[in-house]
Amino acid sequence: MTSGKPRVVLGVGAGIAAYKVCELLRRLTESGHDVRVVPTADALRFVGEPTWAALSGHPVSPQVWDGVAEVPHVRLGQTADLVFVAPATADLLARAAHGLADDLLTNTLLTARCPVVFAPAMHTEMWEHPATRDNVATLRSRGAIVVEPAAGRLTGADTGPGRLPTRPSCSRWPAASSRAAPPRTGPTPADDLAGRHVVVSAGGTREALDPVRFLGNRSSGLQGYALARTAVALGAGLTVVAANVALPDPAGARVVPVGSAEEMREAVLKAAGDADAVVMAAAVADFRPAAYRGSKIKKTPDGEPEPIELVKNPDILAELGERRRPDQVIVGFAAETDDVLANGRAKLARKRSDLLVVNQVGENLAFGTPDNAAVVLGADGSRTDVPRGAKEALADTVWDLVAARLKPRG
Repeated sequence: MTSGKPRVVLGVGAGIAAYKVCELLRRLTESGHDVRVVPTADALRFVGEPTWAALSGHPVSPQVWDGVAEVPHVRLGQTADLVFVAPATADLLARAAHGLADDLLTNTLLTARCPVVFAPAMHTEMWEHPATRDNVATLRSRGAIVVEPAAGRLTGADTGPGRLPTRPSCSRWPAASSRAAPPRTGPTPADDLAGRHVVVSAGGTREALDPVRFLGNRSSGLQGYALARTAVALGAGLTVVAANVALPDPAGARVVPVGSAEEMREAVLKAAGDADAVVMAAAVADFRPAAYRGSKIKKTPDGEPEPIELVKNPDILAELGERRRPDQVIVGFAAETDDVLANGRAKLARKRSDLLVVNQVGENLAFGTPDNAAVVLGADGSRTDVPRGAKEALADTVWDLVAARLKPRG
């Protein structure tokens, strides 16, 4: 590889999403990386060797027997600053997890002593299969970054988790994970997240009524976890405060599980102490029962429910605004059903946040869905409209706006 440039091995698995990796390769080479493409033999059925060679400027082969004098099956991994695998198919994840070395790419994975990132792409059933989940957990336990796939249209008419993202941040994953930062070709605000500590809250709090019941909301944590994955991809140190989220932990994040609003307040304020930015994407209950019933609440003799007295929960976002340091960026979320923008502007002023992500919620809107639409209001009077799309797209916009407001590091 050429000296003086960040050295990336771009592994390509045998999935139809291989065509998307051509654009990633182009972005990497244009931003100053020296990239060697190492496909599997079957990956060349989707995109041929001449394309990879032309885009990378290097010869391409899946075999350990080509160029034997240079010992490529050892040297590629030893000299790389980053190994990035996309698409990482179910078969390739399985071979990597079990240490198989039957081609040049799997040999390179065994010899690499640099960060290794896998970007999976496969059908939903394959991604959710226990064997795949175990292989992903094994790779993560060894320090590899396995990015959560996006949800959306797959091959044919299928939809669901398992899609290789095409959003711009896909090209940021290698740079964010590499030890060698790429040269800047222009101002890229999100690059400023590298090395920062950020906090993201996700999910929905639950307020216990009795041992059986609780007051809760429909938040799934999907948007918060999209923000978390993007933050890690951009090189941030991340703490996630997760309320009742039934999703895999984002790779590279410290996850603090909580249940109630009081528990979330304690965890968020503790994590925010040294944070450069805090993004409150969780849906926090405004009220909780005044008293917890130690036994299951029964019907009254006439069958009518007993009245439940409610009291206010702590306003975590407002408290963050009051406690904030001058160099800290605070982002809130506002889930509204009516007068969305008017309510959002009023909330932005009350909470003393830098940014407020305002979105309309309702049946099949925002909560529990793979997509979202929002307007991001700034305390400086700015407004950024994010059209409906994957929640990762909104995450990209939020982090760009956050990074643009972070004070330069001295």
